[in-house]
Amino acid sequence: MAQDTLYVIGIGGTGAKCLEAILQMAGVGLFTEDQIKMLFVDADETNGNLERARGSLKIYRRGYDLLKSEQRACQWMQTELYSYTPDLWSPFGNTKINKDLESFFGYNNLIQNDPELGNLFDVLYTEDERKANLDVGFRGRPSIGAAIMSRLDLNNLDEQPWSSLIAQIKGDTGGSKKPKVFLCGSIFGGTGAAGLPTLGRLIDNKLNEENIRGSVKIACLFVLPYFQFQPTGKVANQEVYASCDQFLLNTEAALRYYRDQNQYFDKVYLLGNQNFSEYKFSIGKNTQRNEPHFIELYAALAARHFLLYAQKEQGKVVLASRQDGQKLSWGDLPEMAEVQANLVTGVRFAYVWLSNILPELMMAQKVGVAAFRRGAPWFEQFFNPEHGALGKLLDKKGQELPSLNDASEQQAIEIVTAWCEDYLRWVREIHECALGEIELFRTGPFKNFDGQIGGQYLRDLVLGDSREEGRKQQDEIQKIKEKLNPKALELAAPNTGTVGLAKALYVLCQW
Repeated sequence: MAQDTLYVIGIGGTGAKCLEAILQMAGVGLFTEDQIKMLFVDADETNGNLERARGSLKIYRRGYDLLKSEQRACQWMQTELYSYTPDLWSPFGNTKINKDLESFFGYNNLIQNDPELGNLFDVLYTEDERKANLDVGFRGRPSIGAAIMSRLDLNNLDEQPWSSLIAQIKGDTGGSKKPKVFLCGSIFGGTGAAGLPTLGRLIDNKLNEENIRGSVKIACLFVLPYFQFQPTGKVANQEVYASCDQFLLNTEAALRYYRDQNQYFDKVYLLGNQNFSEYKFSIGKNTQRNEPHFIELYAALAARHFLLYAQKEQGKVVLASRQDGQKLSWGDLPEMAEVQANLVTGVRFAYVWLSNILPELMMAQKVGVAAFRRGAPWFEQFFNPEHGALGKLLDKKGQELPSLNDASEQQAIEIVTAWCEDYLRWVREIHECALGEIELFRTGPFKNFDGQIGGQYLRDLVLGDSREEGRKQQDEIQKIKEKLNPKALELAAPNTGTVGLAKALYVLCQW
């Protein structure tokens, strides 16, 4: 069966947040086992949204490498996420000139050598826009971003990571794989609004030149306005910055353009929300760290839809909307049964690990394995029982298992814990983007990682839980732990130590 390689390009801060959602959804098995290749595009190389997404990607890749095996008994992190070197491309590249429009286009030379063109430049851009420092991004101005982005030349294959990306797509078409390119970003800001059409056109042109365009599907996701902010301090009067007052105007103009100029894309997705979330104002850099939003959950589902169904729905219009514009519940999610099951399984696993398994592993280290295992029968299914010298002679059972105190086991515990915390953080922050509007999970039980997470709320985590009451009452962590047995669960190797324990727990937490 031919494999589909998904190339995902996140453009700007919103694009980075969409990639963050995609990798979180991949973590709970909502994508296939086929590789997803990720690339970030941003002029603001220290953007807070970008930094958080790259951090989550690092956590995921460490977890994937830990779980890697020939056969998988669970969908947890089944998708290999590949990132390029470098994983971030800036339109300024390695340029040593100042990052502003005047320097980038040689404004002074234009005025002297081609006055008419220089005067046109003055008409298109104000003095503040020409001189604005763009190392914080394109400041919410699509006209600035489009000018910079248009200088990208994909024919120059010496520039990474584009040379690798085009070569890999070409290699896929020559084999049995079916490459799909998914670009995502905002339609109303600076980097995304400028980069999406420009990069889409350039990739389309390059693939046509290589005579492989017919073998590649290209889709784009335009995120419509879904947040707002209020400028503060002297910035409001002195700086060139993204203005939410212009978001709707920018969006209307962009949509009019794409109505007639969308020939580069095989499929177009639009996402928006009529209720705007309030974000803190930021010019850019690491202070532009907006919390995840449920819109990005839909963005990840759009990428999933493109991967799974793009070949089957030629010319078909797909519409998804909420039943109630004031809230989001499980019934509002496409393919609700599968999506809910996977999201819930991830939450249940992470919750049980952080609230119970992790504290018990720490307790085993504190009091000693010999004392701890007597009250925890599951422990000896995965770890060396650490018998004394005489005990080893009398009972050799479990001697082949890894020791909890091994450095490799401690590192594995750290990796699993990092994924659990990151996933629950993302789920929790999605709910906080619009208080009272998101009705998927009860996030209070895992709100504070610094304090002890109580494990008594397992059966109450899912809002709108339709399970029978008797089944809910049996949903306890202790009952899950009683079934922790890698042989009974038929787990493929590695099935011992921390990895085996985590895999077994994930299977038992399935919804």
